[in-house]
Order: sequence, then structure tokens, then C-alpha cells
Amino acid sequence: MRYKLTLEQRKKLGVVIEKNIPIRISVNHNGQRITLSTGFRTDKTHWAVVAQVVKQGYINTQNEPYNIINSKLALQKSFLDNFSLKHQLEKTEIDLEKLKIEFAEEFSRKKNVQHQEQVEEVSFFELFDLFVQERGKQNDWMAPTYTKFKSLKKHLLDFDANLHLDELSEEKLTDWVEYLRTKGKMKNTTIKKQLGFLKWFLKWTVEKKHTTNTAYQSFKPKLKTADNQVVYLSSAELDKLRNYNIFESKQYLDRVRDVFLFCCYTSLRYSDVYKLKTHDIKSGKLEIVTQKTTDKLSIKLNDKALKLIEKYKETHSKDNKALPVISNQRMNDYLKELCELAEIDEPVTLIDFVGNKRIENTYPKYSLVGTHTGRRTFICNALINGMPAHAVMKITGHSDYKAMQPYIDIVSKDVDDMMDKFIDF
Repeated sequence: MRYKLTLEQRKKLGVVIEKNIPIRISVNHNGQRITLSTGFRTDKTHWAVVAQVVKQGYINTQNEPYNIINSKLALQKSFLDNFSLKHQLEKTEIDLEKLKIEFAEEFSRKKNVQHQEQVEEVSFFELFDLFVQERGKQNDWMAPTYTKFKSLKKHLLDFDANLHLDELSEEKLTDWVEYLRTKGKMKNTTIKKQLGFLKWFLKWTVEKKHTTNTAYQSFKPKLKTADNQVVYLSSAELDKLRNYNIFESKQYLDRVRDVFLFCCYTSLRYSDVYKLKTHDIKSGKLEIVTQKTTDKLSIKLNDKALKLIEKYKETHSKDNKALPVISNQRMNDYLKELCELAEIDEPVTLIDFVGNKRIENTYPKYSLVGTHTGRRTFICNALINGMPAHAVMKITGHSDYKAMQPYIDIVSKDVDDMMDKFIDF
């Protein structure tokens, strides 16, 4: 039986990785070969190839000094020598799979781990899929959340298809952020979201004891972002939308307008208005459990909202839906078309950052309107008209003031405008 200590060979974007590389032991016997993990890492420049030890003075990213690593490696080599000698003396055939199990039992870096049989290491992306499956069921994820994690997985695979949990040091995470910025051409706001999703997964891996690597906790890159304007319809713009005379050939826009206005009057998200049934409305109140946050909400319907429900009361639907809600994508497209026809075209400037580069783009408001604009329209107009923030939060289901802060900031700006317009005495 022969063995040799080597560094694992990996590439990233076609370039050989030379830092924080796992130390492996290749074992050969009678034409068969296995690879054992020593559990230690080193940089290529600090590895003595002939002596098969870490060079003097080196400390790896796990804060393990060279002398400790080398002493542990010596124990592992001694174990292999004794294993081979034992079989020579007993004149028994060497079983490499049995060697792999006994080596893992002897040198596992987790305490109190007993290997009754060979346990294959679960890969980074297998764990990722397990996380999505488990958390998706537990938290009753909607389709958009699954889509976000599918996108994250693709970015991670493109970055490094051989990712390992123990490799995700702050340096590695920095490389990933830089990859998203340069190769992925992502804005800083998008990178922040990607990083948040990744940290959610990594926290789960620590909780499930798949790794002890917590480098992600202290990884907080400086990503400059702007506090962008919240897009909503003012009272005057709502009047424009309500009063616009829709052409006979575009009556599909009438149903889209009704659903959108209902969201403006109630603060409902698209997912909730889509699921809304006629039996959810009792005595002029809407009683629902939200799809996204499972909050139980009771919302009194104003006269305008009740008229919309009444308008579709006689509409026969096998699902008993209260309103004629179409798919989110089609509704977003039609809303833009409708708002453009209604001349809701105030210029809106959005600011983004890609790295340190500031990017400004100005759009007509109709191009930024979507189903969620209805919820924002309710919140902003309710606050502007004097409804206390805590009352708005009770209706919308917001749990803390942090989520309300962007809307409260809008109201502050409107109050400033009112001072200039009305206080002149």
C-alpha cells in the first residue's frame, strides 16, 4: 500500500486556486485508489512538496499554525503505516473502503461522531437543494421565493462549481461579491439581496451542524446604495386613473383597473387579492390570512372597495373568486399600458450604484407601476391624510417601524411641500 500527501487541485474561472487549499492523502493499492481528507488546509506557496509538510512559520486561515498541522499529519501517516503493517503481519488483504471508514473514525474533526458505515460527504449544492426543500415547506414559500433561490444557485455555480462550506472565508466571499459586480454586472442593491439569501443558507448549515464556519457573520462589505423614491399614485393620479375612459377594444384594462384600485383601497398584495374569495368578505369587512406572512388581517372596506366587490358579485367563477385577477406578469404589463393611456407620466429619477459608480435613470411613472404599487399607494395616501402609522401597520400587517420608514419619509417631504404651499400668512 502506497500513499502520498498532496494539495487538491481546483480552478476558479479557469485559474488554478493557490490559497487555502485542502490537504488530501492519495492511497493506492493493487490498482485501486481512494482519497482521504486530512481536514487541514494550506497555501500552495507554503507547502513543501517533497517533504509533504507545511512550511515553517505559516498559519492558515483557520488560525492553525504549521507545527500543529504537521504534527496532526504525522499522526495520520503513522495510522496508515500501522494499518498496512497490521495486514502484512496478519497476511490479510487490505480493504481500502474499510481503511476509509477507520480513518474517518480516528480523525474526524467533529466530536462524538461514530461511523457505523461509510458516510459520503454531502456537497455544497446538495445541501443548498436540501435547504430550499426544507425551508420552502416549513415557511410555505411562494413561487417567487423559489425563483430567487434558483437564481442564487446559478450564480454560485457559475462562480465556483466546486464550492465547499469550509472554503467560504471572508476572502472567498469578497471574491464572490466582486464576481457578481464584474461578471454578473449587478447593481449594489441586487448584490445585497443575493448576499442576504446566501447568509440565510449558511446560517442554516451551521444550525444543522454541517459546518462550523461562521465567517459569513462578520462579512459586511460596504455596498453604497441610494434611498430611492417609493413609487405610488397620488390622490390626483388616482382620479386620473378612475376617470379615464377605456376604449371598447381594451375592456380587459377595465378589469385590471378594478383589481388595482381594490389593492389601493385595502393595501392587499397581489398574492392576497388573487386568492380572495367571496366568503372572505363578511359584514363589510375583509377577513384573511396573508399568503406571504400568514398574518391574520381584518380590514374594513370603504364604499369604493365594496362597489368593486358588488360589481363582480354575479360573475360566476368555479373558484368562487371575489375579483377577476389575472396572472401577475400580465397584470403588470396591462397596468403600465393603462397608466400610460391615463397620462400618469410624471418623471421619476432612480439612483443606483454599481460598485462606486453612481447611475441615474429617469423614467415616466407609468413604466414603474406594478401590482405592488397599489399597496404602496394605500400606505402613502393613508399617512398623508393623517392616519397614524400604528393604525396603518395594523391594516397592512407590518410588524415594525423599520419597514414603514421609507413611507414615513415620503410623508415628511409632503408636509414640507404643504408648508410652502399653504402657510403664507
